[in-house]
Amino acid sequence: MLATVILAAGKGKRMKYPERAKVLFKVKGKPMIDYVVSLALTVHSHRIVIVVGYQKQSVIEFITKNFNEFSNNITFAHQDKQLGTGHAVMQTEPLLKDFTGDVLILSGDVPLLSKNTIDKFIAFQKTENFDATLISAYFDDPSGYGRIIRDSNGNFIDIIEQKDSTDEQKKIREINSGIYLIKSDYLFEALKTLKANNAQQEYYLTDVFYYFRNEGLKIGAMPVENNIEITGVNSVEQLSQLENLI
Repeated sequence: MLATVILAAGKGKRMKYPERAKVLFKVKGKPMIDYVVSLALTVHSHRIVIVVGYQKQSVIEFITKNFNEFSNNITFAHQDKQLGTGHAVMQTEPLLKDFTGDVLILSGDVPLLSKNTIDKFIAFQKTENFDATLISAYFDDPSGYGRIIRDSNGNFIDIIEQKDSTDEQKKIREINSGIYLIKSDYLFEALKTLKANNAQQEYYLTDVFYYFRNEGLKIGAMPVENNIEITGVNSVEQLSQLENLI
């Protein structure tokens, strides 16, 4: 079984319109969150939990109105204080504590991810029997992204956020897209181990992979074929660039 968590609580400080939730900015005439919820439904998610926070009522109203026929599948978790992606997923535990299966974690501001890529991602985890996986990408300019660390055999072993990385690690071109697939058996136990002892003083969801590795669980990273699919939006300029790329 599959559950999908959609992170949609962010403020989007660089979007220039504070009265609007970031995920409600439109790409080709549709709010970004519309694409992400539609994808979650297309890949047959048994449950969809949307984490809302900044301007949350407008997000809830949009989803309730536009996905009314799926109201039994969609619920909302509330992150009223934004303390990082790990903290956001922590808020879903009451809604998923009885769920057994894989938890797909998506960002509400990454609208172009395809069903084909998610199907491959799910197959990648299943075939390799990974306990937790992420989608990565190779960027010519990886600035601002967490870097994927691999061992001498090419196995994924860690993620280092840009602000916590060394000069040598900053040269790594493989980045973390922020898209994850994690077995529910381990997700919430891993989240309990997170600490905000980093440059941002936030609970990084990426740190769960450190827990998995230390517990002897199997982790993997699958590079995406088309980088545009995992491109997120953090400013109105990036929104415009994304539309031009399309």
